[in-house]
Amino acid sequence: MTVALACSIGLHWAFLQSVAWTTMLVGNLSDSSLTEALERTFDGKHPCSLCRAIAEGKKTERNSDRLVLLKKFEGLNQSAGILLPAAPSFARIEAANAGFETRPLAPPTPPPRAV
Repeated sequence: MTVALACSIGLHWAFLQSVAWTTMLVGNLSDSSLTEALERTFDGKHPCSLCRAIAEGKKTERNSDRLVLLKKFEGLNQSAGILLPAAPSFARIEAANAGFETRPLAPPTPPPRAV
């Protein structure tokens, strides 16, 4: 259930983007300094193939979300075919033995003792 919730709010894209950035940073560190590697990784001018795939996936996901929202609102102008009547009022029914004690006999006096 947690995975489904995470995917529904888009955390899978954040996870994949983190993997892509980490991979890019490691690759950039092999042939440049830390400062240059960080700049090249996060400047947006040098995306890797995974970054491009993530951007394309986000774009197609947004387009499909718009189509789903439009389909959800199509049926709002139609009148409902089934109407349920309101529940009838209920009369209060008193219990038949409301004035009686629940135990017909009093407990034995003195109480019995275990031997």
